[in-house]
Amino acid sequence: MRKIGRLIKRFIKDESGVGTVEIILILVVLIALVLIFKDQMTALVNSIFSKIKSESGKV
Repeated sequence: MRKIGRLIKRFIKDESGVGTVEIILILVVLIALVLIFKDQMTALVNSIFSKIKSESGKV
């Protein structure tokens, strides 16, 4: 019975999987932000590349 109690205590104190869960949550948030702001990011990148293309003709 004591052995089971020690195993349960060790399992509760073990935090080795916490880093993995945090990384997964951060990735989920980043993917959600990309999906939410997809149109704005696409417009920004297109604007930047069009400026680069128009300015490169002057060089």
